[in-house]
Amino acid sequence: MDQDAEISIPIITPSELKARIDAGDVPILLDVREPFELAIADLPELEQLRIPVGDVGERMSEIPKDQEVIVYCRSGGRSEAVAKLLKSMGWGGVVNLDGGVLRWREDIDPSLQAY
Repeated sequence: MDQDAEISIPIITPSELKARIDAGDVPILLDVREPFELAIADLPELEQLRIPVGDVGERMSEIPKDQEVIVYCRSGGRSEAVAKLLKSMGWGGVVNLDGGVLRWREDIDPSLQAY
């Protein structure tokens, strides 16, 4: 049985995240998309950590373990995999952005380009 299937990752919706950001509660945001994706569509610049999914293993030391980390990608699949990896490696406060940038576009900022 796949051990990742047993790891449960909490989610946050774009609306919930936007409300927190607007209230000044800005969590650590970890963007695991590829560099070319940033030019297409992105969340507002909030000093996110930008670590492509393929580099997470070698760059884990850049991700704070003692703070909540919200992981996102284009649609939520890659970020969920990274969140499960981090949780399995001892990160406690890991949350997946439900639907990723595409849902952010749908719920918050329709000016973003779909891709």
